Amino acid sequence: MAARAISRYPVPELKDLPEDIRSRILAVQEKSGFVPNVFLALAHRPAEWRAFFAYHDALMERDVGGEVTLTKAEREMIVVATSGANACQYCVVAHGAILRVRAKNPLIADQVAVNFREADITPRERAMLEFAMRVALESSRVEDADLAALAAHGFTREDLWDIAAIAAFFALSNRMANFTAMRPNDEFYLLGRVPRK
Repeated sequence: MAARAISRYPVPELKDLPEDIRSRILAVQEKSGFVPNVFLALAHRPAEWRAFFAYHDALMERDVGGEVTLTKAEREMIVVATSGANACQYCVVAHGAILRVRAKNPLIADQVAVNFREADITPRERAMLEFAMRVALESSRVEDADLAALAAHGFTREDLWDIAAIAAFFALSNRMANFTAMRPNDEFYLLGRVPRK
């Protein structure tokens, strides 16, 4: 069987990319052992690639401290749940792998992607995902009571911003991945499920 294209749009060769983008992709490859297809597919438009990954990193790589209590695993959980609701195979598979690694739990991503309400997660995480889903699917219905409910679980106002921003940003990502027919890397499917050799 022939390998499927990773995008409906032309995917540039690594050697043809601007140096800053090429360097970032090579660093990701060195760390993970492969190049996630999103890095190549979105490089079709370098200026948008830079903006996308700058915002991605600002949201997803924040450390806990001060007014920020949202862990990196919780951030990935938001991506997986909302991407599942948006039927985005790429983001469910790729961020599901990252969630399994960050949560150190080989089962969590599948549970959250299919039905977070039945997943083995804490009440705090369930409340977080209820709010993230509201932002992702019916943001015009967000009310002050939603924010108060999250505060009761220990989330700060900065956390609420992060939850909403992650849900909103990945709504964009989900739609672009679906539009371009972005294919998840095969490597993602086993990542975090089996011990590394």
